[in-house]
Amino acid sequence: MSELTEWAYPLAESLLAEPLPRRWNHCLGVAERARTLALILGEDAELLEAAAVLHDIGYAPDLAKTGFHPLDGARYLRDSAHADERVVNLVAHHSCSWMEADARGLREELEGEFSREHADLNDALCYCDMNTTPDGVPTNPVDRINEIAGRYGPDSLIGTFIRRAEPEILASTSRVLERVAAEKRQPT
Repeated sequence: MSELTEWAYPLAESLLAEPLPRRWNHCLGVAERARTLALILGEDAELLEAAAVLHDIGYAPDLAKTGFHPLDGARYLRDSAHADERVVNLVAHHSCSWMEADARGLREELEGEFSREHADLNDALCYCDMNTTPDGVPTNPVDRINEIAGRYGPDSLIGTFIRRAEPEILASTSRVLERVAAEKRQPT
């Protein structure tokens, strides 16, 4: 483990394991998916893993201020945990969060406070999140999107957001899989 991941895991665990054990399991699963992408991420592999284990900390009861977990988590990481700026930005913008921020009237705040990392990293975190069930088990993005829409209801803000984000989520996943396939075809 790198210094960054050695810091990220205990922090996420301290915020999620007791009050939200299922969410903690999801974050562990997302981090596990992140490790599988080290092949295509090079020096950013540990950055992605740290962001993956931290991506949902904004759900922690002590952090939930706006009710929009990417913003709440990123603000905590920036203001209280003094986290690496790139980790903060990935948490803020994970899994098409700008679309949900738009639906909540928070897009200006999100984009005004946090920059987006390069597309390859945003795609990778989306891939990891959308290929992991709430219990941390591998899945596929179609089933994950259906699970989210079913859990929140199709007419809820989250149900509407996830359906709106579905094409981009699927495109992100495809781009990641294409990069993995291309890397595997490279001669060693």
